Order: sequence, then C-alpha cells, then structure tokens
Amino acid sequence: MIIRSFCPRDQSVFLSMCRDFYHSPAVAHPVPDCVFPDTFRTCLEGSPLARGLMLEDEEGPAGYAVLAFTFSAEVGGLVVLVDELYLQPRARGRGYGTRFFAWLFAEYPDARRFRLEVTGENAGAAALYARLGFTGLPYRQMVRDREDAL
Repeated sequence: MIIRSFCPRDQSVFLSMCRDFYHSPAVAHPVPDCVFPDTFRTCLEGSPLARGLMLEDEEGPAGYAVLAFTFSAEVGGLVVLVDELYLQPRARGRGYGTRFFAWLFAEYPDARRFRLEVTGENAGAAALYARLGFTGLPYRQMVRDREDAL
C-alpha cells in the first residue's frame, strides 16, 4: 500500500469516497457535501493544520485519510487527529488500517498524542483502534458550529 499526500488529480475520487464515508455508520451526524471541496482545497494548499492522504494499492485508490494538527496542554505537545479514515469496501479486511497506523506513528515520531473518533456502530474500526492501543476518554465532546460557515 502506498500512502501519499493529496495531489490535484485526486479531487474527484476523494469527493466520491468522502460522500460514501459521510453516508455510512462511521459518521454520527450528516455533513453537507458542499464542505468536502473546502477540505480538499485546504489540504492541497499545504495548510499547517490539515493534511490529506491518499491510500493506494495495486488496484488504484483504496481509501483516504484527513489529519488535523493541534497542541494540547494536557500532554504538552503535538496532537495528530485522524479526522477521517476511509477504506473502500474492496480494501477492508486486508490489513490496510494497521499499515496506515504504522505509517502514521513513524511519520510523526514527535507527536505526544494520536487521537480519533469512532461511532458505536463502527465496531470493526473500534476493535482495530483498541488493538493499536487507543483507549476511550471518559467525557463527551461538545461543538458549536458557525451557522454561516456551513
């Protein structure tokens, strides 16, 4: 499996996979399709806050990931958030998730924390994350979206 940063030719396949991801049990609430091009553009432009990755195998695009970066006072350093990780159905169960995280941990050796979210309905992903050492947090997250931003 090859993991590489987004390039311009990836836009249509990213948008297609993004729609699949956001219409799956991996997502707890609807997200309007109009935000997906903004995500792609932000990653493509080299924002220090986001990185888009294509996952490819011998058959072509196998999935994608979007990473977000922040500082946490709780751990005193960099946090890498796996904001989205999607594997196409044909690519599931082939060890690609495990390989992605091995790559991620090696790519960011100075990160103090790796973080992700998983829905209760996404039991397969939750089992993988637990095998990789991720643990649940004992609190809820809350958000406030700007209405005019979406």
